[in-house]
Amino acid sequence: MRAHLPQATQVSQPRDPIVSQTDFSTLPLNPDLLSTLASLDYHQMTPIQASSLPDILAGRDVIGQGKTGSGKTAAFGLGVLNKLDVKRFRIQTLVLCPTRELADQVAKELRTLARGIHNIKILTLCGGMPFGPQIGSLEHGAHIIVGTPGRIEEHVRKGTLVLENVNTLVLDEADRMLDMGFQPVLESILESVPKQRQTLLFSATFPDQIKQLADHIMVEPVMVKVEARHDSSSITQSLFRVGNDEDRLDALLRLLAHHQPTSAVVFCNTRAETLDVADALSAAGHSAIALNGDLDQRQRDESLVTFANKSVSVLVATDVAARGLDIDALDAVINFRMALDPEVHVHRIGRTGRAGSQGIACTLFSDREGHRLAALEGYLNTTLEPEALPPAVHAHFRPQPAPMITLQIDGGKKQKVRPGDVLGALTGEQGIDGAEVGKISVYDQSTYVAVARGAKKRALDKLGRGRIKGRSFRVRVVKAG
Repeated sequence: MRAHLPQATQVSQPRDPIVSQTDFSTLPLNPDLLSTLASLDYHQMTPIQASSLPDILAGRDVIGQGKTGSGKTAAFGLGVLNKLDVKRFRIQTLVLCPTRELADQVAKELRTLARGIHNIKILTLCGGMPFGPQIGSLEHGAHIIVGTPGRIEEHVRKGTLVLENVNTLVLDEADRMLDMGFQPVLESILESVPKQRQTLLFSATFPDQIKQLADHIMVEPVMVKVEARHDSSSITQSLFRVGNDEDRLDALLRLLAHHQPTSAVVFCNTRAETLDVADALSAAGHSAIALNGDLDQRQRDESLVTFANKSVSVLVATDVAARGLDIDALDAVINFRMALDPEVHVHRIGRTGRAGSQGIACTLFSDREGHRLAALEGYLNTTLEPEALPPAVHAHFRPQPAPMITLQIDGGKKQKVRPGDVLGALTGEQGIDGAEVGKISVYDQSTYVAVARGAKKRALDKLGRGRIKGRSFRVRVVKAG
């Protein structure tokens, strides 16, 4: 680890007026990258991109603080790809993420940005996946590695991953990595990465642990902070006082019955509580599922897939488990318990009301959480007044079922299955209508496809009798909630 270094220089805007414009064309980017950005209809930089990219492209160490959806992946992605020497077939960049979901999301975006540059190889190395095939992939070489700390450290320790040529290290969602206890693993990995490198650290929050980490691994970093506040017109935030835990669950049921969101995330502070709350919601007739660190990889995949494709209406999660959750339209966020940190609270509610859509954020609190409420009010510089809860749930009330159901096909990338193959198999002769097909998610050994609830039997029959890629695959309904 490096010695203590000077405190980060904080900037809120790009310092050079020449590059203060928000058009990507003002940046000294590879023409192939600019062409790709134009083809993706990316012309204007987000605030975090405008503030960080000039320094990233200049080779400086950068600390970026911004919420999910701020555009930070493209910020470090463009810097990494612009710097890459494709002809030098060595691992030049290492990107560390706290969860497999986030690693997959980052790798996907990097591949999209890199599609105009030939022969770039990006490899993901995450836990929960077979170790052997990863060794085989590493033997074929790569330019960029994206992975989770535990699996990266395991490969380094066993000598299957050599990091001596890395010139850029990216820590994405660094606060969550530390929350999950990865600091010793990070220190072990850093021993194998050259000290002469560029380090980019991105974090939604900036607690003391992150400051200490940055002091040790970065050289005179520039700090870019994008305000994690949201347009009050897009998020309606409400606070509700509750008594004991039984009252808290009743309040949650009232809020769900009143708002009837198609998609809602309920945040809990412990893994055990996610299971208890999800079970209680399911018993009350809601389509609900838990997401926490105790689930195995298949369970995590299915929880995320079924929620993202609207086969489940309520996801009950911890903050760590929900990192990397990429949902386009989230109707509501409900804090079953107040977040331990005000920044985490703001990060939670920022998941709803995106892209100009209306969102609902509800927070339950008891008198014992008064100190957390005071801290939040201080952070937001406002007074939050509790509201009256909606009426009690009528005995005859039945929640609306989720609009979709999910089918799992026993074949994926390894069997060359593509989304278009699945869509064709479903909508072919005497098949279901294309409008009844939702998200199709292809994994290594399996594929998940959402279909309208009313089309379940017809979709099962069509896939059961038909063929995909010239062969038959087993199909099952994924139990959701």
